[in-house]
Amino acid sequence: MAKGKVTRDDWTMAALAALARGGVAAVAVDVLAKELAVSRGSFYWHFKNRDALLVAALEAWERLATGEVIEEVNAEPDPLKRARALFAVALGDEEIAGLEPAIVAQVDHPAVAAVLQRVTRTRLDYLTALFSDLGLPPRSARQRAVAAYAAYLGWIELRRAVPHTAPETVADGEGAAEALDHLVDMITAGIPRAAEAGRRPSAAGQPKRR
Repeated sequence: MAKGKVTRDDWTMAALAALARGGVAAVAVDVLAKELAVSRGSFYWHFKNRDALLVAALEAWERLATGEVIEEVNAEPDPLKRARALFAVALGDEEIAGLEPAIVAQVDHPAVAAVLQRVTRTRLDYLTALFSDLGLPPRSARQRAVAAYAAYLGWIELRRAVPHTAPETVADGEGAAEALDHLVDMITAGIPRAAEAGRRPSAAGQPKRR
């Protein structure tokens, strides 16, 4: 396959799949080139070195799993429906199975740590804004955001470590839908609805424009 047939995105997605399989160590140029059926020359057409590929892959994950998700759920004006939509997307089909737990497990790597910190900050800020839109005061909104995010991380880790304990996707039948409803009910329990239920999320919750 000619180098022009394999794009930069092909390389980054292949790197993310390798990350999910075996962590940072699995992101090896020769192995990925073989998987993509190209030479190392194709790699150097797009990236200066392996570290550049790793950073690009992590930034792609940041965009796909956070920025685009926030943009998608922001289309829902009602904050409670938006909360359910957010968790439905977050707990839905994984394009690369096990990727997020694998990234979290590599937090000691400087490149991973930098992106993971940004992603966590962005997600917590968005959740805080969402709970504020549901009527919680700032301190309570932040506390609820942290609890909700911890529940999300626990869910995806449980799904990876003990398959079938948690539904693999929220589309996996009635049981999965009930599990999602239960999770959202727990996270939003006792929250008074905001007087302006249809208002948009605050600026802190908006995805960053690049």
